[in-house]
Amino acid sequence: MTQPQVNEFIPPPECPVFEPSWEEFADPFAYINKIRPIAEKTGICKIRPPPDWQPPFACDVDRLKFTPRIQRLNELEAQTRVKLNFLDQIAKFWELQGCKLKIPQVERKILDLYQLNKLVNEEGGFDAVCRERRWTKISVKMGFAPGKAIGSHLRAHYERILYPYNLFQTGANLPAATLTNDTKDKEYTPHDLPQRQSVQPQETCSIARRAKRMRSEVSLLSDTTEYEETVLDKIIKPPVNKVNVFLCTKFIVDHYMCLVCGSGSAEDRLLLCDGCDDSYHIFCLIPPLHDVPKGDWRCPRCLFFKKEGKRPWIPLCHKTKKCFNINPLFIFFLNSIKMVPTELVEKEFWRLVSTIEEDVTVEYGADIASKEFGSGFPVRNGHFEVSPEDEHYLTSGWNLNNMPVLDASVLTHITADICGMKVPWLYVGMCFSSFCWHIEDHWSYSINYLHWGEPKTWYGAPGYAAEHLEAVMKKLAPELFESQPDLLHQLVTIMNPNTLMNNGVPIYRTNQCAGEFVITFPRAYHSGFNQGFNFAEAVNFCTMDWMPLGRGCVDHYRQLNRYCVFSHDEMVCNMATKADTMDVNLAATLHEDMVIMIQREKELREKITKMGVMQSRQVDYEVLPDEARQCFKCLTTCYLSGITCACSPDKMVCLYHTQNLCSCPPINLTLHYKFTLDELYPLMASVKLRANSYKDWVSNVQDIVENKGTKKKGATTQRSERLLSDESPSALELQDLLDVSLGLDVELPQLPLLRERLEQARWLETVQQASSRPDSLCLDTMRRLIDQGVGLAPHSSVERAMARLQELLTVSEQWEERVLSLLEARPYQGIETLEAALQEVENIPAYLPNCLQLKDVVTKAKKWLHEAETLQLGGRIPVLDSLSELVLRAEGIPVKLDPLSRLEALVSDVQSWKETATKTFLLKNSPFSLLEVLCPRCDIGSAYQKSKSKKVKESLISSNFLSSQMTTLAEVRQREMEILLALRSSNESKLLPAESCCALSVCVCQKAPSGAMMQCELCRDIFHCGCVTTTAELEYGQAWLCPLCQRSRKPPLDKVLPLLASLQRIRVRLPEGDALRFLIERTVRWQHRVQQACADGVLENVSKMVSGFYFVNIVDLSEAFVV
Repeated sequence: MTQPQVNEFIPPPECPVFEPSWEEFADPFAYINKIRPIAEKTGICKIRPPPDWQPPFACDVDRLKFTPRIQRLNELEAQTRVKLNFLDQIAKFWELQGCKLKIPQVERKILDLYQLNKLVNEEGGFDAVCRERRWTKISVKMGFAPGKAIGSHLRAHYERILYPYNLFQTGANLPAATLTNDTKDKEYTPHDLPQRQSVQPQETCSIARRAKRMRSEVSLLSDTTEYEETVLDKIIKPPVNKVNVFLCTKFIVDHYMCLVCGSGSAEDRLLLCDGCDDSYHIFCLIPPLHDVPKGDWRCPRCLFFKKEGKRPWIPLCHKTKKCFNINPLFIFFLNSIKMVPTELVEKEFWRLVSTIEEDVTVEYGADIASKEFGSGFPVRNGHFEVSPEDEHYLTSGWNLNNMPVLDASVLTHITADICGMKVPWLYVGMCFSSFCWHIEDHWSYSINYLHWGEPKTWYGAPGYAAEHLEAVMKKLAPELFESQPDLLHQLVTIMNPNTLMNNGVPIYRTNQCAGEFVITFPRAYHSGFNQGFNFAEAVNFCTMDWMPLGRGCVDHYRQLNRYCVFSHDEMVCNMATKADTMDVNLAATLHEDMVIMIQREKELREKITKMGVMQSRQVDYEVLPDEARQCFKCLTTCYLSGITCACSPDKMVCLYHTQNLCSCPPINLTLHYKFTLDELYPLMASVKLRANSYKDWVSNVQDIVENKGTKKKGATTQRSERLLSDESPSALELQDLLDVSLGLDVELPQLPLLRERLEQARWLETVQQASSRPDSLCLDTMRRLIDQGVGLAPHSSVERAMARLQELLTVSEQWEERVLSLLEARPYQGIETLEAALQEVENIPAYLPNCLQLKDVVTKAKKWLHEAETLQLGGRIPVLDSLSELVLRAEGIPVKLDPLSRLEALVSDVQSWKETATKTFLLKNSPFSLLEVLCPRCDIGSAYQKSKSKKVKESLISSNFLSSQMTTLAEVRQREMEILLALRSSNESKLLPAESCCALSVCVCQKAPSGAMMQCELCRDIFHCGCVTTTAELEYGQAWLCPLCQRSRKPPLDKVLPLLASLQRIRVRLPEGDALRFLIERTVRWQHRVQQACADGVLENVSKMVSGFYFVNIVDLSEAFVV
C-alpha cells in the first residue's frame, strides 16, 4: 500500500449504512428510532431503501428557475480565507506604495506569507529571529528540508515583502519602500472578501419564516454577478481556473443550431447526427473534433442510448439572464464523469479549497423552495400525473413532503409552513459545489434524498462533539471569529476534516448515491460537496427524543442573539391542546418539557413583579408576525410573555432581558402574556393525565385480575414461581404450565416471563443436544444458535451457554483457519508440525472439516513414510513399479516427506537408464518395447503370438525375487530354442524338391518363389530380393536376418556391460534390468562354449565366421549351431 503524500487528504472513516427490510421500511420513525443508538454516535448515517422503492421524479423542470450561489472554493475554507485576508492586506499596503504584490516561489512552491509572518511573530519578531539565527528553524516548521539554505531565502522574502508592512502596522516611520520582484513570482490579485461579504442574498422563499435566518447571514455564496458574454464565447474562451458544470443553452433551437451552445453560426463546422438529426459544432463536442468526420457520424447521446438500451432522463441547465432553468435535455458528455473515482474527486476538492494559487468558482442551486416549483416526490393535487402503480408514493412516510407532518413528528404541531423545515428544499448541485459546516435549525433532525445524478459526499460529527468542533475552528481561525462570532451559523465556512480530526474531533463520511437517504442527527455538524451534477431534496423532522434538545437550543440561541425559526413554547402549547389523542410516550416527554417551561415562566414573572412591573394585558401572539414579537435583545420569538414600553411601542423584549428594553422605570413597562399561570396548569395536567393513562389502565387491570382470579390462579402462580426460580427449568414443564394458564379467565402477570423462560429453555435444550453430538456441531450451527440466543431475554443460564458457544466458535474458527493455512502452505509443513496441530484439534468438540482433512492427511503421510521405510529396509533393492507408485501417491499428500526427494531422484535415474538402454537396443520406429527385445522370443511363428510374451512380462513384473525371474527367463529361453529349431526344420523342408514350386508361399508377401531369393540365417525361410534388404547392403561376414528375426540393434558386449553396471549403482530393480542381466549371462556362457569348442578344434570354421558377428546375432545363431 502506498503511503499518502504530505498534506494529501485522508478520507475519514465511513458512517453506518443501513438497509431496512420492507417491514422495517414501512414505519420511518420507528426505524429511525431503532437505528438511533448506533447512528447518533457518528452524527450522520445513510439509508438504502429496498431495491424496489423507486419513486418517480415529479419536479416541474419547466418552471424551475433559480439564482445559483457563486462559491469560490478557497474562500470557503476557514484557514485559507484567513490567509487570503492577510494577503489582501499586504497587497493593499503595497498598492499604496505604488507597487504590485507578487508572491515568491521557494522550492518550486508558492511561499505561504501568512505562515511565515505568523512564525516570525511567534519567535519574537524579525530582529529577534535574525539576532538568534532562527531562520533555519522557521524553514523546517514551514515544511522545507533542512540543509538547503532555505532560511536565507525566507529572510530575504520577509525583509522585502512583510517587514515594511509590519513596520507600518506598528506606526513606525516607514522609509521609502519599494518592492522588487522576481520574474518567476506570481502576481497576486486581491479577493476583496469584506466588500463581497456585505452583499445580502436574495430572498428565495417568500412564504417561509425560515428566510429570516438568511437575513442575518453575510454570504460568500451569493454573488449574483450577471454574465454578459455569450455562451459561445465561454466555450471558445473559457474563463481561467473556473469550473462550471452548469452548461447553458438556449431553450428554443432551430433545425440547424448547435444543441450545446445554441448558436447557428459557423455552419461549415456544424455536424448533423445520422441517428437523430441533431446538430453540434465540432468545437462544442467533448473532446472537440478538428475536422468534420467522413462517413456516418453518431452523436454521443445516440451512442449512449445504444449502449444502455434505454433512455434515461437527465436534465440540462439553461441560463436565462441571472436565473438558471433546468430543461429535459440530455447532457451527453456527463457520462464520462462516472469514470472518475469518487476518491479522486474528493482529494481534488480539498486540494482546491486549501490552495491560494487557484481560484476555482462553482455554482450551487441551494435552498430552492419546493412549494413554488414542485417537489421531486409526487404530491396530491400536483402537476405531475401519478400512474396507478406509483400512487403509494403519495402517502409514503419516506416522501419528504409527508415525513415532517406524520403523527410521530412534533413539527406537525407547528401551524406555519416553514420552508426547508416542514416544506422540503431542493438542491441542484454541480461538481465541487459545497455546503459548509452547520447544524440544523433548532438542532433538529434532517433527511436528504438524492433523486438523481452524481454522488454527494458528506462529512459529519456526532452531536456530543459539537462544542469541541466549534472550539477547534475558533482556535485555528480566530481572526474570522473575532469579526463574526456567529460565523458557523452563516453556512459559509468549511474546514478540512483531517484538520478537525487531528485536533480530536470525530469525523465520519459517506458517499450518497442516487436513490439513497442521508439522515443527520440533532446538533450534529455536517458538511460536504457534490461529486457532479445532481438533484437532491431535504427537509427537517423532530421526534419526541428531540424535545429536550430543542429547548436547550432555544437557550443557546438566546445567548448568541440568534433568530429562532419557530417558537418552541408555541409548539409545546399547541401539542398540549391535543393531549387527548396524543401518543402516551410523547405525552410523557411533553409533560417533562412543560414542567420546565411553566417553572421558568413562573420564576420570570415573579422576578419582574419584584422589579415593579405592574401593568399587564393578555394578547394573542399567534396573530402577530414573527418580526413583531421578537426580543429586541436576543431575537428570541416571544410567545408566553413579553415586555413593552410606551416609549418604544415597536420594541419588545423577553422576560430575560427586561432591563435591556429602555431606561424607563419598571412601572412604565407592560407585561404582554398569552396565558395566565392558572391557564397553563390545566394544560399541563391534561398532558400528565394522558401520560399516566396507560399506567392507570395497567394498574386497574392488575387489580381486577387479583380480585377475580385469586382462587383459580393460586396453584398456577406457585408452580410458575417455582419454575421461574429454577436455574434451568424444563421446556416441557413450562409449556404445560402455559397450556394450563389458557384455561384461566384472567391473564397472569407471570405469563410474559414464562414465555420468555420457555424460549430460553427450548434454546438451552437445543444447545445441549447439539453439544452432545460434536460430530454434527458445525460452525454454521454454532452461529445459528448464537444468533438465536442474541434475541432472547437476558438470563444467567443463557449468558453462560452463549459464552461457551462463543468461545467454542472462536476457537473452532481460529483452528479451521490455522489448519487451512497449514494445508495450503508452500512449501509443505513437516509431519511433526501437523501432528502437533492435530493433537490440539482432537480435543475440540465440534465438526471441523479442515481438521478432519488434516487428520486424513497425517494418516496418509504416516502410511506413506512407513511404506517408504519398508521398501528399502534391510538393504533391499526396491522394485521400480513399487517406487513409482509410492512417488505418485506422494503428490496427493500436502506434507513435507523427507524420503520423497530421494525416491524421486531414483525414479528419475531409472528413467534416464531406460532411455539410454532404449537408444542402445531398439531400432528406429520399432514396434517392440525394450523388455520385449531383451527377453527371449515367445512369438516365433504364427502359433505363438504376443500372448505368451505378455505372460512372460507379467511374470517378470510380479516376481519380487531375482532367482524366480531368472528361472522364468531360462524356461522361456528353452521354449524359444525348441520353437526356433522346429521353425528352421519346417522352413528347410519346404525347400526340398517338389512336384510344383508354385504351391509354395514364402517371403513376407506370401507368394511363390521367383527369381533371386535370399535365405534368413536364423529361421531358414526364403525371401524375394525385392521385398527385403539385399545382400549388398550387409557388411562383409555379417549374417543376413529377415525382417521377422531382425528385432533390435546388435550392440557390442562392451557397450552393454556399462549399462548393467550403471543399473546396479542405482540399486532399483526393474524387469528390463533382470532381462538384460539374463541376456548378458547367456552371452557369456555361449562365448565360453564357443571358445572351448574352438580350443578343441571342433568349430574352427564356425569360430571364424561368428567372430565378425554382432552381439545379438551370436546369441541367436549359436544355439542353432550348437544343436
